[in-house]
Amino acid sequence: MMRTLVVVAEDKIGLLADISYVLGKSKINIEGVSVNVIGGKAVVGVVVKDDIKAKDVLTRSGYTVMETGVIVIKLEDKPGSLSEITKKLAEEGVAIQNVHIISKNGKYAVLALIVDKEKKARVLLKDYLVEENTRQ
Repeated sequence: MMRTLVVVAEDKIGLLADISYVLGKSKINIEGVSVNVIGGKAVVGVVVKDDIKAKDVLTRSGYTVMETGVIVIKLEDKPGSLSEITKKLAEEGVAIQNVHIISKNGKYAVLALIVDKEKKARVLLKDYLVEENTRQ
């Protein structure tokens, strides 16, 4: 299962370079990344497979780290597909916090979602899941 670790730090030049260096040095591959800067703070999301090791490495390097689950889904790459799943989640009270399109090939799109009610979303989207959550 992939997990997103969220690092919140003061925004500075080289922050992502440092985070990626620390993880790479520890042989942790970054599967996905997003960066947002808000009011002088950087919010860096890194998707990794070994979240426990990555969180430890980043924490020991002085970073404040939070962890969230990532749901990876596969949809037909056609108009309305995203609307179908987002409507289903909204109707059941699941808030989407982040969406990343991982890949598209004209036939299918693979997306990573971060939601507020991960277990409920996994049940609702079971027909679209690319991977199963094996961690309790």
